[in-house]
Amino acid sequence: MLKRALVMELRVYESLWRFVARRPAVAPGAVGIGYHKPVLTVLWIFIVLSAVEIPIIDLIVHRWPPVRIAMLVLGIWGVTWMLGLLCAMLTRPHAVGPEGIRVRQGLELDVPLSWDDIASVAITKHVDEPKSPRVAGGVLAVRQQDETNVELVLERPTAVRLPGRAPRGGAHEVEVVRFWADEPRALLDAARAFLVGEPAARRD
Repeated sequence: MLKRALVMELRVYESLWRFVARRPAVAPGAVGIGYHKPVLTVLWIFIVLSAVEIPIIDLIVHRWPPVRIAMLVLGIWGVTWMLGLLCAMLTRPHAVGPEGIRVRQGLELDVPLSWDDIASVAITKHVDEPKSPRVAGGVLAVRQQDETNVELVLERPTAVRLPGRAPRGGAHEVEVVRFWADEPRALLDAARAFLVGEPAARRD
């Protein structure tokens, strides 16, 4: 747990650096496809409210220097962390390239799938219940606002590793991967260039 927290903390600052340096985590020859649009407004609201909260709290506790310093540090850290999460979404997109498709989400999730693993790619929308298991019945669902709009059917049961501990995290065998992409058609077009026989398809 401590190691995971440390990795996430370091990735916050890495994501901030990547955003400032304009160096997204996309391999040469690959195309990045975002997934942040459904949550972008909510994230900005939290960031702005947290930033406004810092001077308000400071005004309340300024008579007690130790408390004031602690609250300032905590407030600034919180805003930095949320900015890092936003930057992680922007700089760690899904990626479609010569090696396959990388399905990502935020600071931690990164599921690489080679073209040998992938049988087909389709645009198809699914809405799940809130807090549904991420893996159920051999299906990995990487949702945004409880929705997915891209489906990868795999050639065979494939082992993937998710952040955290079992049952939600750890190693799982999946046959289908569903996830949200802001531009599913662009992802489908990018995948067609690599899938032999163009088995990529669109379903409404």
